[in-house]
Amino acid sequence: MDENRFMFASNLQKTYRKNAISTPVLKGVDMEVAEGEFLSVVGASGSGKSTLMHLLGSLDKPDVGEIHYRGRRIDNLSAEKRDYLRNHDFGFIFQFYHLLPELSALENVMIPLMIRSSAFSWLGNGSKARKRAVTLMEKVGLGHRMNHLPKELSGGEMQRTAIARALIGNPALLFADEPTGNLDEDTGREIVELLRELNEIDNVTIIMVTHNLEIARGTHRIIKLVAGHVEAPAEQQPEIFGLVRPDGIENNPGVQNPPDDTRRQAGL
Repeated sequence: MDENRFMFASNLQKTYRKNAISTPVLKGVDMEVAEGEFLSVVGASGSGKSTLMHLLGSLDKPDVGEIHYRGRRIDNLSAEKRDYLRNHDFGFIFQFYHLLPELSALENVMIPLMIRSSAFSWLGNGSKARKRAVTLMEKVGLGHRMNHLPKELSGGEMQRTAIARALIGNPALLFADEPTGNLDEDTGREIVELLRELNEIDNVTIIMVTHNLEIARGTHRIIKLVAGHVEAPAEQQPEIFGLVRPDGIENNPGVQNPPDDTRRQAGL
């Protein structure tokens, strides 16, 4: 039943328009994500990878199609409810970090909790939020860099800060858009290994957009976009896109892991 499926999308279509020019990007995408899964979305530049992530993450709306999350349709929610969903249930990591330059790394991590609080409630909850931010900075290996400004951090340190910021709201689903695209190869591997640990140890569901097939092979499952469509598994090379998941995740994308009571439930 739909209420038992973590996230699925059907017939997603998206066209961008500028003046008289229309550019179709997604042309009918169907996909599903199982709870506890680490899913990679790959494809050539312009295939619609980032657009798909933006739609699933409620950063944008499809022209046609539906997106369901934990038994509720989310693509047609009001702007206020979509904001709430992004702040409470979803976390986001981007290629270019998007850290505020005037704030310390620790303060950047705290921002999502500041946004969800009123000025009055922050007086009572600020110290608790700071404690959680410190814990996350230590978890991503930056306990010694918390008070540094972004300009004083390396690329890998900025991305680790962005990961801590994405996690501070205890999201059920983490979106990572080319999280290694602005990093050197060794640092990129470290970031992906950190994401794997978050998935395996903390049971965070992750959807990662990447152009790096080597990185994608280390995730549970790969979806390949070609010209706005999901390439059928039968057309994919089995050794590359074989949809073979590690132990604990079934090959059937409709099958979920047993629910983890430690993860927050949808707050809509």
